[in-house]
Amino acid sequence: MTDTGQTERTVPPSPPTDEAGGGPGGGGGGFSRRALFGLAGAGVAVAGGAAALGYVAGSSAAEPARPGVVPFRGVHQAGIATPAQDRLHFVALDLTTTDRVAVARLLGRWTGAAERMTQGRETAENGAVGGNPLAPPADTGEALGLPASSLTITVGFGGSFFDKLGLQDQRPPALADLPPFAGDNLDPARSGGDLCIQACADDPQVAVHAVRNMVRAGFGTTSVRWSQLGFGRTSSTSTAQATPRNLFGFKDGTNNLKAEEPDLLDQHVWVQPGDGPEWMTGGSYLVARRIRMHIETWDRTSLQEQEQIVGRSKGEGNPLGKASEFDQADLAARGPDGTPLVPADAHIRLASAETLNGVRILRRGYNFVDGTDGRGRLDAGLFFIAFVRDPQTQFVPMQRALAQQDPMMEYLQHTGSAMFACPPGLDGSDYWGSALLA
Repeated sequence: MTDTGQTERTVPPSPPTDEAGGGPGGGGGGFSRRALFGLAGAGVAVAGGAAALGYVAGSSAAEPARPGVVPFRGVHQAGIATPAQDRLHFVALDLTTTDRVAVARLLGRWTGAAERMTQGRETAENGAVGGNPLAPPADTGEALGLPASSLTITVGFGGSFFDKLGLQDQRPPALADLPPFAGDNLDPARSGGDLCIQACADDPQVAVHAVRNMVRAGFGTTSVRWSQLGFGRTSSTSTAQATPRNLFGFKDGTNNLKAEEPDLLDQHVWVQPGDGPEWMTGGSYLVARRIRMHIETWDRTSLQEQEQIVGRSKGEGNPLGKASEFDQADLAARGPDGTPLVPADAHIRLASAETLNGVRILRRGYNFVDGTDGRGRLDAGLFFIAFVRDPQTQFVPMQRALAQQDPMMEYLQHTGSAMFACPPGLDGSDYWGSALLA
């Protein structure tokens, strides 16, 4: 796949230096995590009450942009409209406490560790090997020597988070539980969660390291409910990226919203003032669905039928009746026999904004292969992730239409489901959820 936003992993780490961006030629894209400790330098600021929560604000806002480093702070959380990386580690966690102060402290620790890791550093200075040899290392160490790899870490709160902490009055109406959909076969062990962490990177080990260390920091406050590894992004979130393919072999997400469309993101992705509780303004809602794809059955289906089900050609990805991938599908066009060129139940018709009264979503899913199902078939599919301004008015009507009418559902089964409220981005000394838990 072509992804012009990816970091080249084969570049060796720069030698240690006390200068930001050090090494020959300003660093060139490969940064050793231990070599970057000095970048915060004397500019580290302790931010009021945040210090009591275990979070020390770094100086990332003042540092120049570096190849492979995605800015951690901003109006919105990174990992939503950020150009989609190639690898994913997603985890849902349950709270093991009802103590709000303990949860706030954990979110503070997460924020500090995540900011360092997205810059290519360890979770703490000299965390893996430079501390007390008689104590457990502060960092697990498997990312030593690896570049930042465009790592982004995104955090969200499930509906049960508010119930456990007695914050029901702050639960957004948009975070109401999803209704059941036709054909669902949801496994409770793969669904729900009080909190989620989404780590995306161009190196799978960097993403796994991020989740592992944040889970470790939560011992005593959280426990893992379920997790999912993903490879091969199934949507482009930037015009600089080529459209990838899913495990059915078709280009996926051609008409996805893009980072270069801020007005459309404001309309469809970012929570606006007045949409709900003020603490969610600038945030977004994450819908995750684990979709098992019956690839063995699909592989025995004729090419013509596959293309009729999708509504696009398998090669170029053009809508049926058009020549190029990005040509607008003509849903009114008919063939010589009077039948629609794009079938009435084609996937692209049912999921189109034209059919759904203008509804659009930002997709950010990944392929997965999780071994076998014990019956001689691969347990493979799509870990679907979407970010929306309001799941009740965007995702729900879209999924309901697909579940009831889409012939592709014969080849799919939804086995996991979860939804989370992702707060806005961080500014200054904030930690994730600080406006909610203050």
